[in-house]
Amino acid sequence: MQLTNQHHQVQGLRILDLCAEFGTPLYLYDTAVIAEKIRAFQSAFHGLDLRIKYAAKSLTNLSILKFMRSQGIGLDVVSIQELELGLLAGFEPGDIVFTPNCVSFEEIQRGVERGVMVNLDNLPMLERFGQEYNDRVPCCVRINPHIAAGGNYKIQTGHADSKFGISVLQLARVKQIVDAYHLDVAGLHVHTGSDFQSAEAFVQAAQILFKAAHDYPNLRFIDFGSGFKVAYREGDAVTDVADLGIQLGEAFAQFCESYGRSLQICFEPGKFLVSECGLLLVKTNVVKTTPTRTFVGVDSGLNHLLRPMLYDAFHDIVNVSNVDATNQRVYTVVGYICETDTLGWDRTLNEVRPGDILALKNAGAYGFSMSSNYNSRFRPAEVLVHHGQAHLIRRRETMEDLLRNQVVVNFEPEMIRVNGK
Repeated sequence: MQLTNQHHQVQGLRILDLCAEFGTPLYLYDTAVIAEKIRAFQSAFHGLDLRIKYAAKSLTNLSILKFMRSQGIGLDVVSIQELELGLLAGFEPGDIVFTPNCVSFEEIQRGVERGVMVNLDNLPMLERFGQEYNDRVPCCVRINPHIAAGGNYKIQTGHADSKFGISVLQLARVKQIVDAYHLDVAGLHVHTGSDFQSAEAFVQAAQILFKAAHDYPNLRFIDFGSGFKVAYREGDAVTDVADLGIQLGEAFAQFCESYGRSLQICFEPGKFLVSECGLLLVKTNVVKTTPTRTFVGVDSGLNHLLRPMLYDAFHDIVNVSNVDATNQRVYTVVGYICETDTLGWDRTLNEVRPGDILALKNAGAYGFSMSSNYNSRFRPAEVLVHHGQAHLIRRRETMEDLLRNQVVVNFEPEMIRVNGK
């Protein structure tokens, strides 16, 4: 989301006005940014049978899911609950791929009952699927290509020690299971992690899938997951999606020719579509100067945006209130959680005063979806700006929300026994 230095607006709406109307902390999303990202991706793979499936786990609000559906893209879900949200948002079962990890077979059965494509990522569940369904239900197989690529190690999913996918060294066993139960393998899938800056990792993983694909004559699609890097700060290297479209598109076209027919090419972008559409807007509670640094304490924290503490992630921070400041200072922006709770270290900002609104950029992906009630704090409201109008798409939580599922046991006062008496 672009913020102008003069006005700090989203689709013509002043951010300060939105904070006054909806309060802080506040998640704010811009549909125009999402639509722009979708168009860019479609343009990069123009000419291919492309299917984009939004990775719901990055931001699961029903209104966001409904907007994705309105843009003609499908859905990637990783839990039965995300699957149900997708159906509630109006997605047809055929538009959804279900890629669970380390779940019970009962959850996989529920996915089959709901009519979605199930993506199996381990040998025991693949064999159980074969025993249960034989060739009656098509499935997808997730391969781990043993490629260590991407950003923070915690978000690399395709290396040899990852829990995700069936090892490339076990492909012979996959084929045995498929043949034994006459499984209808409709697709092969790979997802090696996040924050790739070049097409190399995708093309590398593609060659592994292309080689394996020749063992499965009835494929309908190849799914390359996601992992596209977005800019977190000015000058950041990002995934060149246009170059990826050229390199991977050429490789895919050559594969289809050798395979004997054209297949669908699929991707599951999450962060790429929604990271830059979102801001987390917070209010300054206190400016605290110590002998070593100056802290800005805000009305939010790791309970609302976990990524800085979990992944050492960088989120650019802007003082929305003091745009005309004549001086800047270096601050460490921290939250109100009783824990080391830093949102930004050593940031040069326009002078911050108590009451100023700060905007944390790139907060659309894995912001609200990873939020919690730690310290019994309320989760924030969410607002979506579409065609120049602001829509409240999630109310701010209240004490009633915190207490809703608690069952209270009442205890009578007990006398404290002293010396056994």
